[in-house]
Amino acid sequence: MNNFTVNFTSAVSTNSILQSSGLLASVRHVVHSINFLFGLPTHSYVIWLIITGTGSGVASGFFNLNLSVCEIVSCLNSLFSVLTIFNWLSSLTNVTYFLIGFAITGRPLFQCLICVERYLAVVHPVTFLKFKPLRYRVICCTVVWIITLGSCLCCMLTLVLLHFYIYACINSFEFLLFFSIQLFCLVAVLRALKQLGPGERGREKEEENPMKRRALHFILITTVSMAIIYLPFTLSGFLYLLTQNYEPLFVGIICFILGGFVQPVLYLSRAGKLSCLRSP
Repeated sequence: MNNFTVNFTSAVSTNSILQSSGLLASVRHVVHSINFLFGLPTHSYVIWLIITGTGSGVASGFFNLNLSVCEIVSCLNSLFSVLTIFNWLSSLTNVTYFLIGFAITGRPLFQCLICVERYLAVVHPVTFLKFKPLRYRVICCTVVWIITLGSCLCCMLTLVLLHFYIYACINSFEFLLFFSIQLFCLVAVLRALKQLGPGERGREKEEENPMKRRALHFILITTVSMAIIYLPFTLSGFLYLLTQNYEPLFVGIICFILGGFVQPVLYLSRAGKLSCLRSP
């Protein structure tokens, strides 16, 4: 009787774990589908605005242009990830492993470039004007693309030849580093924007510069979005390293995938294409 009870309990626990993992996997496939169906046209529209000069121009939007190209590759990877559920398309698995590098390294690095550029523009304007020409942005983006392609090779080799544990360990520390850099830049920009300028000493709070207020809102939204994108993935990665439990990692992956919509929406809002998100 006791043996039967133990076996029955073990079977129920195993089935519950399998059902939970299956549910999370289904949710992940749905999120990948949303990322492809909505992310591909959104990022394509951003690229079109930058190239045609409808937005802020190619020079000032060069980092956003490269970020959107990287995100389009990630959207295609979402499509391949969904297609791998079919046995006859299982050969795409290695392709998805390779393209993961664009999401986990390309996106954070381009976002770091955007944050560093904003930091220099607000905190060190003289240095920003010195390095403002397009050629410096091209050099930075070229270095990022080289690092991203190297990351793609490392992801494929790690997931195919090594173990997922090593992959999760590298990603967790990598995301922690990227998030720290972006958080430092954003907090420094927030502190600089909240300080009164030379001509604002005698103004009342109600007469605050609307451009400055809009910039504050923009940086606050960016900071919160960075926390939503990176913290769940980083914490779930460290939790997986300690417990070997995949379920929290799925939650982090879902937050990270959906976080790819934040940057293009903010760009479209600043370009005046989303009037509902304009600051009053």
